[in-house]
Amino acid sequence: MAGWYELSKSKDGQFYFVLKAGNAETILTSELYKARASAENGIASVQANAPDESRYDKLAAKNGKFYFTLKAANHQVIGNSQMYATTASRDTGIASVRSNGPTTTIKDLTG
Repeated sequence: MAGWYELSKSKDGQFYFVLKAGNAETILTSELYKARASAENGIASVQANAPDESRYDKLAAKNGKFYFTLKAANHQVIGNSQMYATTASRDTGIASVRSNGPTTTIKDLTG
């Protein structure tokens, strides 16, 4: 099963999205946006940039866990991963975003 985006509204009225893999696991989370249109633009940016391996920064947190960010062509971060125990699992997460990111399925959970 292919992945999808979920567009949601936070308790303070801001918008954000998550990219879900086919197994419903969250594989990428956006920042908070004041406007719905900005969150929708963020989804479009992930759709465009996800397949490009050069758009990912592989990082290590101070607690010894691993994560990645997805950046647009202008180097702005458009999504963050969860924390992973190993670099191999982080790299699997990147592969999942690369394959699921181009999806056009968006579930609107803002209502």
